[in-house]
Amino acid sequence: MLYVKNIMKLGFFVLFIVTLFSCKKEAGEGGTSTIKGKIWVEDWNNAFTIKNGEYAGYDEDVYILYGDAVSYSEKTKANYNGEFEFKYLRKGKYKIYVYSKDNTLQSKSGDISIIKEVEITAKKQTKEIEQITIYN
Repeated sequence: MLYVKNIMKLGFFVLFIVTLFSCKKEAGEGGTSTIKGKIWVEDWNNAFTIKNGEYAGYDEDVYILYGDAVSYSEKTKANYNGEFEFKYLRKGKYKIYVYSKDNTLQSKSGDISIIKEVEITAKKQTKEIEQITIYN
């Protein structure tokens, strides 16, 4: 009986050590870094021949993909200035994307996604991506 208890203790110890050293934190929530940016909207007619105006992308949806995820991990809305941010991120690779009308008129749906890739390489890092212009 003592032999079995010692084997079980050893097994739990080995499992603990393996778990401890195999846990690599993936990109995502739980960190201290931030990604932020701004959405700008150009408003055009349907044929993209006449520009009606331009303005900050108030209330536009902004999505983030953590690492190699294939669908969005989180979504936020841009504020009244078109600004957005994703907080509490760990080190890793991220993709920020927004939807826009296709100004080349090549997309069957009429919409495209505009993607910006960002890498966080340190704790407490703030990455500001260049302004994203979308068409409406």
